[in-house]
Amino acid sequence: MSNYEVIIVGGGPAGLAAALVLSRARRRVLVMDTGEPRNAPAAHLHGFLSRDGMPPGELLATGRNEVEAYGGEILNATVSDLVQCGKSSFSVLLADGRRMTARRLLIATGLIDELPDIPGLQDRWARDVLHCPYCHGYEVRDQALGVIGGSPDAVRYAQIVRQWSDDVVLFTPTDSLSIDQRSQLVARSIGIVEGTPERVLVENHLSGVRMEDGRVIPRTALFVPPRFVPNNHLLLRLGCETDGDGWPVKDSQGLTSVPGVWVAGNVANPRAQVITAAGEGSASAIAINADLVAEDIRIAVDAFALGH
Repeated sequence: MSNYEVIIVGGGPAGLAAALVLSRARRRVLVMDTGEPRNAPAAHLHGFLSRDGMPPGELLATGRNEVEAYGGEILNATVSDLVQCGKSSFSVLLADGRRMTARRLLIATGLIDELPDIPGLQDRWARDVLHCPYCHGYEVRDQALGVIGGSPDAVRYAQIVRQWSDDVVLFTPTDSLSIDQRSQLVARSIGIVEGTPERVLVENHLSGVRMEDGRVIPRTALFVPPRFVPNNHLLLRLGCETDGDGWPVKDSQGLTSVPGVWVAGNVANPRAQVITAAGEGSASAIAINADLVAEDIRIAVDAFALGH
């Protein structure tokens, strides 16, 4: 069994940023990661100051090297269970049977993107089927864009996508729009295609959407607001409080309802971009170190009082 001051579950931008801060604070840190990042299908990441256009894998490789340069450890492994073993100790069980202990935990396990069940959609995910206009809108600017509707925020989402092109179509279920929504779309020249998409058409790249009634709507890229599902199973095992949709309840620095357990990145914030997740990881790491310092003081005072 190996003992650490902080174990971080998840080696994406949030987890690695936290590990960098904590390893520079001379804490014994272990990052555990399965090597399956959410943005792996994307060719480049955007909106990260000084890293715009970098392949996601390159960012992670650079981050791992930086963490290890300060003594942090990184382990490719799957965590199967977390157990609280007292006020200041957690046991981390790996899928291969190994067990580690830590004084504090940071969970940065991200989320799962659940897409509408439209044949062809998943195959083009992160290439020309996209979810974040701020991440990818510039790369498809001035193209024929589509927005797959059906969610409560779809109309607003289409209005945002309109910033990148004057040729935008909203695919929406028949009779799903209010008079105000329809007026707002027409006012900004956003096309309305009512009905049910049957299939995404691909000819080397995305070429359009075929509707159930046989219509084919030519498009070169689609924006799809996915359903975000947090990877929260480890948090639930620890008894962390979640809201009605499964997102962990946390304070401004990522502390959950279980003392000693923090969260950062997409597991708690579905809207966090790469740069946002990294910032949350850094903030949580500072809070974790401060909490450890407070405990170190208590331990030292008790030992001093006992004459040790």
